[in-house]
Amino acid sequence: MKTTRAWQLSVKDILMMSGSRQRPHLKRPVWIIVLVTFVIIFLITAYVYPPSNSAACYIFSSRDCTLYNQPPKFPSRELSDDETISHVVIREILKTPPIQSKNSKIAFLFLTPGTLPFEALWAKFFQGHEGRFSVYVHASRERPVHTSHYFMGRDIHSEKVVWGKISMVDAERRLLAHALLDPDNQQFILLSDSCVPLHNFDYVFNYLMLTNVSFIDCFLDLGPHGTGRYSEHMMPEVEKNDFRKGSQWFSLKRQHAIIVMADSLYYTKFKHYCKPNMDGRNCYADEHYLPTFFNMIDPGGIANRSVTYVDWSEGKWHPRSFRAQDITFEFLKNLTSIEDSVHFTSDPKVKGSCYSRLDQFFVLSYFLGE
Repeated sequence: MKTTRAWQLSVKDILMMSGSRQRPHLKRPVWIIVLVTFVIIFLITAYVYPPSNSAACYIFSSRDCTLYNQPPKFPSRELSDDETISHVVIREILKTPPIQSKNSKIAFLFLTPGTLPFEALWAKFFQGHEGRFSVYVHASRERPVHTSHYFMGRDIHSEKVVWGKISMVDAERRLLAHALLDPDNQQFILLSDSCVPLHNFDYVFNYLMLTNVSFIDCFLDLGPHGTGRYSEHMMPEVEKNDFRKGSQWFSLKRQHAIIVMADSLYYTKFKHYCKPNMDGRNCYADEHYLPTFFNMIDPGGIANRSVTYVDWSEGKWHPRSFRAQDITFEFLKNLTSIEDSVHFTSDPKVKGSCYSRLDQFFVLSYFLGE
């Protein structure tokens, strides 16, 4: 299956000169008053006129940023009944302000064939943060043996998962459905059995809770392993110029997780027409369904990158596998300092990769291999 800093003020910066109060001294803080006034005006303006840029929206807007981003790519042609119903439901969900929880949590969704090899490490990651996370395990082959109380009793009803087929998406949706039953779960991270955390829990929690987008890897690949997998049977609901690709490992905000649950129209299209050996093409729904779906219905609401580090530089069907000899302190340190999101395409004109500069970057875990 695919996968702290301190600063210190100098004493002279905070000491105030003693002595008689002379008029010239009163003029010194004027620039501070002007600066503070400017900042206040700026913040009030930003609140009254919410920014249309999603990155700025993280900081200045308390409302849902997707309302001020790129609009959904609804076609100008006449819609079918199913499309009209789907668009109304999606639009209403996007317009509805998210319910604020007094005890917001992150749902960690583990998609695994069986026992989790890094369960002890994840237990260390969770320790001391009880009440701020939930765990859900989907084991597709055999019942996992758990060693940590954080995982005991967290297995959900699971079905067989076949690599490259829609059953992979079904497992993702099954995990989301169970996690959505808890109204305190606000962020939903999909992880494989090969994932491990690169940052501490507080870093992960604060990063995700302070953002208003979902982290879904999404890019345009004009090569044979991108749009070359598109089937015209997806017409008219899914057009070729909307077809996108990305790693399956995501982090969804609650609003988007609900939309995934509500979708039947686009899911059905990918179920029937994106699968291995379809019209001589090998299409994999877990790489295309969510990137294409959110590119169409809420393109400004996703970050176009994942929170999971995966190395596709070898150009194979599976990402690079990291073995024990590869895991060094320098290697892990380098992963946490990555500033660019790299998408490797199959388009020969692009020569293998395209780079997207990031406003912020976060790596939650890496793919260890099978």
